[in-house]
Amino acid sequence: MSSSVGTTLKGTHVTVESLSRLTWRRGQCDTGACVEAAFVNDQVLIRDSKDPEGAVLRFDHEEWKAFLAGVADGSFDLDR
Repeated sequence: MSSSVGTTLKGTHVTVESLSRLTWRRGQCDTGACVEAAFVNDQVLIRDSKDPEGAVLRFDHEEWKAFLAGVADGSFDLDR
């Protein structure tokens, strides 16, 4: 993938190359279906750990807090 391909975060062009230089954090993952998160300015970036050059999801902090609250309260449990 070309390093010229990228996205814009609050006016800053982010390339595949610059994404690779971010500090990506991975939570405990026993299944191999892991995600990684990186924090850039007021954005939270999420990617599939098995495909680090693939799609990156972007959330602002309010969206991220709402997502984490939903995880904590079971909103995304499969048995619902």
